[in-house]
Amino acid sequence: MAEHDDHTQDHAHHDGDAAHWWYNHKTGEVEHGPQSLGSDRDGPYATEADARRAPEIARERARAWAADEEE
Repeated sequence: MAEHDDHTQDHAHHDGDAAHWWYNHKTGEVEHGPQSLGSDRDGPYATEADARRAPEIARERARAWAADEEE
């Protein structure tokens, strides 16, 4: 019975992920819901447009973190 409960919990977790967008940095493609290995993707993002901007968002965050470290 515990096995069934674990599966149900995993399924519920994945259903929530399906509502999000991901950027696959290995292929450069945007995915609706996680479709590839977690190590190959960034996200989740609320919109497809945000997921498409993932490389730009990462660069912006890196610049902001670098500026914070300099202070």
